[in-house]
Amino acid sequence: MEILAFGVQADEKPLIERAFRDLEDIRCLDVFLNEDTAPIAAGHEIVSTSVNADLGAAVLEILAAGGIRMVAQRSTGFNNVDLEAAERLGMTVARVSYYSPYSVAEFAWALAMAVNRRIVRASIRTRDFDFRLHGLMGRDLHGRTAGVLGTGKIGEAFARIAHGFGMRLLGWDVAENPACAELGMRYVPKEELFARSDLITLHVPLMAETRHLIDASALKAMRDDAILVNSSRGGLIDSAALVGELRAGRFTGVGLDVYEAEAGLFYLDKSLEAVEDDTLARLVTFPNVLVTSHQAYYTEDAVGQIVDATARNVLDYREGRRSENVLVPRS
Repeated sequence: MEILAFGVQADEKPLIERAFRDLEDIRCLDVFLNEDTAPIAAGHEIVSTSVNADLGAAVLEILAAGGIRMVAQRSTGFNNVDLEAAERLGMTVARVSYYSPYSVAEFAWALAMAVNRRIVRASIRTRDFDFRLHGLMGRDLHGRTAGVLGTGKIGEAFARIAHGFGMRLLGWDVAENPACAELGMRYVPKEELFARSDLITLHVPLMAETRHLIDASALKAMRDDAILVNSSRGGLIDSAALVGELRAGRFTGVGLDVYEAEAGLFYLDKSLEAVEDDTLARLVTFPNVLVTSHQAYYTEDAVGQIVDATARNVLDYREGRRSENVLVPRS
C-alpha cells in the first residue's frame, strides 16, 4: 500500500524515493500536514511527516478516521505530536532518534561566524559595489568563552569545534558528557554560563521544562556583547523578550535557525504576502540578527540518514518489531 509523505522538499524527494524504492510505494507531497491537508491521507495506512507538521489531537483524529495507523516522523523532535492522542487512537508513532550531529553543529557555527564577522551585511554591500569596512568589525573568538546549553551529540560536536578555535568551554546539562569534560569543559549553573559566556549556543530538546529556557531574566543575565545562537527549537527562546533586549542595543549578534511560531511560515514562500507575525517581522529588521528557515540539519548526509531511518521504521512496523525510534508502539 502506498505511503503518503507530507512536507517533502525538492532536494529531499530523490533521497526518499531511493530509500523506499525496494520497500514501499511512496508519494511525496510538498504540502505540510495540518487540519486542512489531513483529509488527503484518507485511504492510506502510513503517513510520513516533517518537523513542522501539525500532529495535534485534531489532526490525528482526522488521520485515524481516514485509516492511518502509523505516523513516521522525519525528525528527532516530536514536540509537535500529541502522543497521548495517538495512543488513544491506536496509532503507532516513530521518529528518527539519531542523524549526523555535525550538520547542526557546523551550521550553528556558521551562524555564529556570520553574525560575528557581519558576513551578510558585507555581502549585500559588495553586491552594491560598496567596499567600505565601517560597521563590519568583528572579534577573535580564540581565547573567549563558549557556553553550550545541552552537551549531547550535537553540543559535543559544537564544543569540539570551539575547542579547535581555542575557546574556553562552559557547559550546562542534566548530565555531564565525559567527552566534553576531556576537552576542558567546566559544567556550571546556567546563570553562571549566561554571565560568563561570549558565545552561547542552544542544543537542548524542547519540553515543558525547557520552554523559554532563555527568558527575559536569562537574556538580561547575558553580556551586552554576547553572541546567541539557537539551532535547536524555537520555543527555547522567548522571542518577544529577545526583541526587547535587541531594541535596547544589546548583543553583538543573534543567529536563529528556528523560531517559536515557525509552523505555517518556515519552508513556505511568503514573499508576496504580508507577514502577520509582528515579532518575527521585527526580528529580521535588526542588523545584528540573522534568521534562517530551520535548515541546520539540511545536508545530504543528515537527510540521507533521516530518510533511511524512516524507511527502517516503516519496515519495523510492517514486521512487528519495535526499536528505540518508536514513541507509541503498535497496538
